[in-house]
Amino acid sequence: MRPNMTKPKLSFWQIWNMSFGFLGIQFGFALQNANVSRIFETLGASIDAIPILWIAAPVTGLIIQPIIGHMSDKTWNRLGRRRPYFLSGAILASAAIIIMPNSPVLWVAAGMLWIMDASINVSMEPFRAFVGDMLPSEQRTIGFSMQSFFIGIGAVVASALPYMMTNWFGISNVAASGEIPASVKYSFYIGGIVFLLAVIWTVVRTKEYSPEELKKFSEQQNEQQIKNNVTISSHQLNRNAVIWLAAGLAGSAILHYVLQENDYGLYVLFVGAIIFGGIQFVGGMFAKKKETTSGLVSILNDLYAMPKTMKQLAVVQFFSWFALFAMWIYTTPAVTHHIYGATDPTSQLYNEGADWVGVLMSVYNGFAAVMAFVLVWMAKKTNRKTVHMISLIIGGLAFASFYVIKDPQLLLISELGIGLAWASILAMPYAILAGSLPAEKMGVYMGIFNFFIVIPQITAAAILGFFVKNIFSGEAIYALLLGGASMMLSGVLTMFVEDVDAIENP
Repeated sequence: MRPNMTKPKLSFWQIWNMSFGFLGIQFGFALQNANVSRIFETLGASIDAIPILWIAAPVTGLIIQPIIGHMSDKTWNRLGRRRPYFLSGAILASAAIIIMPNSPVLWVAAGMLWIMDASINVSMEPFRAFVGDMLPSEQRTIGFSMQSFFIGIGAVVASALPYMMTNWFGISNVAASGEIPASVKYSFYIGGIVFLLAVIWTVVRTKEYSPEELKKFSEQQNEQQIKNNVTISSHQLNRNAVIWLAAGLAGSAILHYVLQENDYGLYVLFVGAIIFGGIQFVGGMFAKKKETTSGLVSILNDLYAMPKTMKQLAVVQFFSWFALFAMWIYTTPAVTHHIYGATDPTSQLYNEGADWVGVLMSVYNGFAAVMAFVLVWMAKKTNRKTVHMISLIIGGLAFASFYVIKDPQLLLISELGIGLAWASILAMPYAILAGSLPAEKMGVYMGIFNFFIVIPQITAAAILGFFVKNIFSGEAIYALLLGGASMMLSGVLTMFVEDVDAIENP
């Protein structure tokens, strides 16, 4: 009998090269996070309508990532297993990033955000599975932390690009009503080019294990992992379909007929439940015909057969990503309105505040890049759960500080706390998760894990606009306070997660 093999450890530079593409991916996300609300407001969106316009990002990820994960698990060609998706997504995303700031009207900008996010997700999802494919258990924390490092570095530069365009190169950050400033346009052009080049670097400089090689590797599998013969029945799928359809229809009816509320964000949430119910009904039809090898049935089966650790992490992810989405949507209006006292998107004061938000985004991402490797050291001295808990609680307190700080310069201190939380969010949950997943389903489970990033974002987009409009009297700063409370709660919940692949302290 051939002895079991384990994956060899990779060198620092090999891990560097396989993660370098995340530099480009984060250029795309950082430009989006720091500037899309600004673009939407410039094109005429009201502050309570911004969340529903942002819904493109999480909805796209919800649909794209598990599909790409499932497909990449079953792909092998001359480029490899994951790299074909890195490259194709980068080409499409780079084109969308360049087109985005030239949107003439609001609906075009919303549509371009959708296309851009779909393409970024095609590139991003396989990068998470790539670490699980290529690294042995003891190197996964540093593998995901390396991704955090490049995410931080990319976001530092990309978030600050509009500020640099104006203050270093004299490019105007003010434009006529309804037009995007030149400083923003040039920033997006640079971002599109960097995205493509960074991903090409990873594609060219790395090699993947073949399916045959992956089968030979025998990392210790634990009892949580999925057994191939576990399938969900058509009866279960149909029952779940009825529950989700009923919940979505009931919620929509209450919203329309009882509350008489025309909040599109909440409608998206309920319609999403209806669509998910419909998907399960279709899956039930396939399962009844014994077509269990279909991609839809396979993904649904994997969803319902998640490892225990993944279910526990899902709750943590929900509250931490709810907080992040609140920050990405509302930092610009919160800072410009609450701290700068500016509400007119065409005014010089508003655009100074919006530029400063870009700097703030850059600072938290830069600090996250620095802390990425510090967290690896801290996790070795304690454990991954403790590091994640402390980081999230500090991040939540940093969110809350926006309410009491009046000097924009002091917000730089707050961003350090957010940066610590961001560095941990990008590494620790994935390092904990990877040890509980079967190698042959690494891609699809990383894609399904994205549900618990996307669902809180959809929830945030659905309810935050309603809260800001009807409860917070249009004051975006309270959305950040709510986000801070959510992040601190996620920190507490981290201690209830079972890290089955924990590295014992010496």
